[in-house]
Amino acid sequence: MQLELYHPSKTIDAEITITGSKSETNRLLLLQALYPQIQIENTSNSDDSEAMQHALKTKENHIDIHHAGTAMRFLTAFFATQKGREVVLTGSSRMQERPIKILVDALRKIGADIEYVKEEGYPPLRIKGKLLLGGSVELPANISSQYISALLLIAPKLKQGLQLGLKGEITSLPYIKMSLSLLNRIGVETIFEEKKIIIKPHEFVEKQTQIVESDWSSASYFFSLIAQSDSGKVCLSSYRKDSLQGDSVLMKIYSQLGVKSWFEDSILHLEKIEDFVLPTEINLDLVEAPDIAQTIAVSCYGLGIAANLTGLHTLKIKETDRLIALENELTKLGASVHITDYSLHLLAEQNFQSKQKIATYKDHRMAMAFAPIGLQFPLQIMEADVVTKSYPSFWKDMQAIGFQLIEN
Repeated sequence: MQLELYHPSKTIDAEITITGSKSETNRLLLLQALYPQIQIENTSNSDDSEAMQHALKTKENHIDIHHAGTAMRFLTAFFATQKGREVVLTGSSRMQERPIKILVDALRKIGADIEYVKEEGYPPLRIKGKLLLGGSVELPANISSQYISALLLIAPKLKQGLQLGLKGEITSLPYIKMSLSLLNRIGVETIFEEKKIIIKPHEFVEKQTQIVESDWSSASYFFSLIAQSDSGKVCLSSYRKDSLQGDSVLMKIYSQLGVKSWFEDSILHLEKIEDFVLPTEINLDLVEAPDIAQTIAVSCYGLGIAANLTGLHTLKIKETDRLIALENELTKLGASVHITDYSLHLLAEQNFQSKQKIATYKDHRMAMAFAPIGLQFPLQIMEADVVTKSYPSFWKDMQAIGFQLIEN
């Protein structure tokens, strides 16, 4: 599906309900599979979470999780613990290019039986579930936090629990803390001191209901819209001040871009600050929130300010190489961009080239990050339905705030 979009004004006034966080949902779904006493409310309606749910419920031996990277990592660890179950876990062509060797090596070290079906180090995987004792293992800390979380989430079901050592600088620390906090919520004892994490064995949990907070990554597109509006306010639900999600740093970041944000109970309010003087340049280390890098980069170009974004090394192994994708599409719109393996540098200019076709590279965040710049000029989003991976109602919500959408 190709969409042409534009906004007849630069004024926004809307109330939007966003479903649960994909990150929280997928972690809780795995914990629910290990501990059926857990009930979950406000789950994400994303493709990724639906793929995760299906994989955990199916009795089939060949499981295709398509583009769902979190599901691939979490399910690799989960099925390794399922004694007597053998599965082949696979995904899309892009998923088969995304490395998983570090996780597989760690699981093998604690006794897992996992083989590569095709290329060494990459999915598909043949996993023969067995009783894993657990014990001690080390991982480099500057890798995708999903590898680390996959191990943490299965750890309480291991006979000896898990002692996980992290080597080097830790990437995406908030996602590791999210996993630990969710384990604590269901009653599992965890210890995180310096670069060592200990998870104690925990056989049963009490019957309980866990409510998933709405997704902050999805909220990022509304921060971008308000920043680029002439006048705007949006109410988003349902959010928490004590969020476990690293992307909640959006409130602090966008306060530098003219967006005032505050809470009233579970409602997050965003409002354009009148007569706000924008900085000429913004410098951000996004190592703990890399998923919002695309949104911020597009926001800064729309606002005409320079941006230096670092801590982005994990973007190269996402649904696409997001750094190259950003460079390609921002350049197409008239921006001057320079990237390295871990950073993006954008010059302060507004050489807008309207009605360009934005390629999405089968990456949901490319489609949604670029949509807000439609406040500035008309553009087209290719393969626009890719948003269902994390935010199925995204285009409906864009219409609710006044965007005109034409399907080509």
